[in-house]
Amino acid sequence: MKLTFPHMGNVSILIEDLFGRLEIEYITPPKTSLRTVRLGVRYAPELACYPLKVTLGNFIEGFESGADAGIMVGGVGPCRFGYYAETQRRILNQIGYKVPMFILEPPLAHPLKFYRTFKKVAPKKTLRDLYRTIKVSWKKARYIEMIEKQVLQNRCYEKVKGSTTKARKKAINLLESAFLEKEIENAYQEATEIISSVPKEEFDAPKIGIVGEFFDLLEPFVNFDCEETLGNMGFYVEKSVYLTDWLSPGGKNLIAGHSADEVARAAKPYLSHFVGGDGRPTIGHTILYAKHNFDGVIQLMPFTCMPELIAKSILPKISKDLDIPILTLVFDEQTGKAGIQTRLEAFADLVTARRKKGFKPRREIIDWLDNKDQDLVEV
Repeated sequence: MKLTFPHMGNVSILIEDLFGRLEIEYITPPKTSLRTVRLGVRYAPELACYPLKVTLGNFIEGFESGADAGIMVGGVGPCRFGYYAETQRRILNQIGYKVPMFILEPPLAHPLKFYRTFKKVAPKKTLRDLYRTIKVSWKKARYIEMIEKQVLQNRCYEKVKGSTTKARKKAINLLESAFLEKEIENAYQEATEIISSVPKEEFDAPKIGIVGEFFDLLEPFVNFDCEETLGNMGFYVEKSVYLTDWLSPGGKNLIAGHSADEVARAAKPYLSHFVGGDGRPTIGHTILYAKHNFDGVIQLMPFTCMPELIAKSILPKISKDLDIPILTLVFDEQTGKAGIQTRLEAFADLVTARRKKGFKPRREIIDWLDNKDQDLVEV
């Protein structure tokens, strides 16, 4: 049995490392491309989420490459993501790929189902084997994302355009090739030095926070590399979602820097309950970015995404209350790179002009939010 899986940011590095250690045969599909999107759009329902269409295209290309089974993560709550795997299995079955689809349910919500799936794909491995393997692969994935965050924060200061991107590739390759725990530790230290050694200019860069639906944030092909674009424009960039934070059962969000509990508390005055997906985190992180004096926030979302539509309807109120510019970018198969580039440039001009005039998020409202009684809500 050869497993294939969809792309989403650096997930292929994590899966390849994990499957290699567990001696699971796999085929990594080609990188997401226009062909991938066209395949997914051809067979998916028209009004399905854009991520479902893209990941369906990944599966088709993986099966074309010789895979005979798929693996997909599951989900919880009022979000269509939890239905992706079954929907894709049925579509694939209808178009001739009668293959099993293994679903990795969230380990905290369904620990037994999570373990049973691994037993099916790696029957010779014990629970102890699985724990030890995930621990090492997880550490590598964490370090890779710490490098990714360092890149976002440093690209705007580079003296030579493109030098940070080149350094990133070298650093990620170094970590990707490390195998033993000690090798991973050493590779991370060297990778950090590689990014830090890029020649930089010193100036007070404007700050942009990126929030929104996790797939659109994590997959650069889908968001047209907007993080790199903003960095090349001279913006210090942070984002609210990282792969290991999103997959982490503990909700500590070590890479993004704020735990799920902190984000929920920040969002409570505007959205006090879970609405599925990343709806509430979008609100909470936006408020936290304002609290940290960011100059603007950009929301990324797929067309028809219900949780992000809820957040989108609230963001204008937050923008007005906190006096912070917020731009929403919606992605589907009709979205063009030129249109996204134009909107980013216009938003960049707005943020830069406001900064020159001394505009900052309204401290009195932020202080009021901090002092307001915000009992911890269920995450």
